[in-house]
Order: sequence, then structure tokens, then C-alpha cells
Amino acid sequence: FKTGDISHYECLIRMQGDDNILYYPNDFIPVAETMGLIHQIDLWVVNHAFNVIQDLPEHVSLTINLSGNIFLDQNLFPLIERRLAETGVEPNRIIFEITETAAISNFEQTKEMVIRLRSLGCNFALDDFGSGFNSYSYLKQFPVDILKIDGIFITNLDNDPVDQLLVKSMIDIAHGLGKKTVAEFVERQSTMDLLKDYGVDYIQGY
Repeated sequence: FKTGDISHYECLIRMQGDDNILYYPNDFIPVAETMGLIHQIDLWVVNHAFNVIQDLPEHVSLTINLSGNIFLDQNLFPLIERRLAETGVEPNRIIFEITETAAISNFEQTKEMVIRLRSLGCNFALDDFGSGFNSYSYLKQFPVDILKIDGIFITNLDNDPVDQLLVKSMIDIAHGLGKKTVAEFVERQSTMDLLKDYGVDYIQGY
């Protein structure tokens, strides 16, 4: 954020139908979850993300969203281990992202897999941070590298003193625990200026 350079990209999945209409995640992810296909989507995305990052400059990292239950799938770790070896990509350029809600729903299994993947050198981001009632309690126990502050605190940051207080505290606590911070849904210069004063590490648009 301080340099203004693009340092990270996030993988966002879309599905193209037979009629060439582009379908967004809200259209097909719930169906995939209901039909028990979500793990196959997760594994497909992880596999292809390694192809994408090979074509990016070496200073750029790639964030990959994962569903909560993928950490119960025994195929995930071997796939990541194999793709790291095949591509030679520096593991610290790979950031796996999971929502706070998903992390809490399978806390022990998720925590165990996060520890294993971090042992390979990969990084982890906790998305939608602050949306749960026990955010700080779980943060104390959860070994992530990056906190992505939920956009609900950012969209009206300029005009809401309570949001300003909460966001500043999230950034301060994250830094005190040695973690980086990302503010989501940043669309205005005035919001960027506030976040810069608060010391946020990265910003992301909508």
C-alpha cells in the first residue's frame, strides 16, 4: 500500500455455461455444496492457480479462496505439495484464504491443515475478519499470516466513527500479533487516506 504497487492478485472463479453466459459464484457454489462437488472445485482451482502464478512477476503473490470443508479432504495437501515441486514456485507467494465463519465451523481440523500447509512455506489469510462475535478469541489460537478486514467496516469508514475505531483497533491488534492487514472494498481516496493513517498494509477494491 505504501508504494502503490500491485503485489497480490486474488483468484476469483467464474463458470461459463453452454450458452456463453458467465455465471458468478452465488449462482453455482451453493449448488456445488449441496451436490457434494465443492471439493472438486477447490482442487481444480488450486491446481490451475499454480499455472497462473508461473506467468506472474516473481514479486507478485496469488491468493486462493478455499471452502471451509476442504480441509477435511485428504487430497488437498498432496496436491499442493506436488504442484510446488512441479512448478518450482516459491511457496511464500501462495496465500490460501478462508473465511472466519468457515474456519470456526471446523476449527480443529482447519487449524491442523493450516499448520501443515504453513510448514511447506505457504501463507494463510483469514477473510471477513471481524464479522463473528468471537473474532479476537479465535485469532489468538489460529495461525494465520494475514487478516482481511470485513468490508462492512470499510464501505462507510469515512462517515462512521464507530467503524473507524473498530478498524483501527483491528489493525493495531493484528500488527501486535505480527500479522499483516488487508482492507477490503476500498473504493474512495478518502477511505484510502484514513487507512494509510491507521497503518494498514494492503488495500483491495470491491
